Amino acid sequence: MPIAHLRTGATLHYEDIVPANVQLPVILVHGMLGTARIHLGHVMDWLPAQGYRVIGLTLRGYGESGPKPRDFPDRFYRRDAEDLIGFMDALMIERAHLIGYSDGGEVVLIAAGRAPERIASCIAIGAVGYFTPELRSVFQRMYPGDWITDEDKRIHGFCDSARYTGEWLRAMTRMIDAGGDVSLSLAPNITCPLLIMLGDKDKLNPRQNGERFVAACSNGRLAMFPCGHAVHDQKRDAFCQMTLEHLRAASGN
Repeated sequence: MPIAHLRTGATLHYEDIVPANVQLPVILVHGMLGTARIHLGHVMDWLPAQGYRVIGLTLRGYGESGPKPRDFPDRFYRRDAEDLIGFMDALMIERAHLIGYSDGGEVVLIAAGRAPERIASCIAIGAVGYFTPELRSVFQRMYPGDWITDEDKRIHGFCDSARYTGEWLRAMTRMIDAGGDVSLSLAPNITCPLLIMLGDKDKLNPRQNGERFVAACSNGRLAMFPCGHAVHDQKRDAFCQMTLEHLRAASGN
């Protein structure tokens, strides 16, 4: 079980799948209450067959990654992005492609904006770098976490759902109160090819916010799909085709 010990204090579990034809690695970043394998397992299994080295990263506090329990200080997304860049440093990865889902999508957008020279391309699924005030009531319904399963608690090593969702809710509310910016202000810094994938039924990420983000980038594109939040699961074939086209174009293939 490979664990990377980072200068940020995190210890991150990862899966590193290296095909014979090694190109720049593709790092996959999962969402809330997930791991790379749980949320992006079929992507991890598919991309190596296309000739890519794939690294499935599990964020701090989730799965086998530490420290535990997972907590949510203000601007925790930026801490996760610092972990991501620190992870690349620990594995001596100079540049990589990034694919992030949901919370992981927010993380890769921040990483692309804060370390643009390190990112060869970026795909964010179900993330737009901005939280509108209307989301306050949606976030409040996540507390006290009765929807979290015993299996979730076992996998991620915590027992108090109210503590977990309460800390998360406080952080999300403070982000909204501060103006809602997660990575939108960093969008002009992103120089790599960026693809944001949204479902037209995703209640967290309306199309106009995705359009706003890519308009602020020099090389951004928004792709809409007839589905909900998890585009890569609900529209798998279309996701795979578009992802492969994006990676090949970014690699000059």
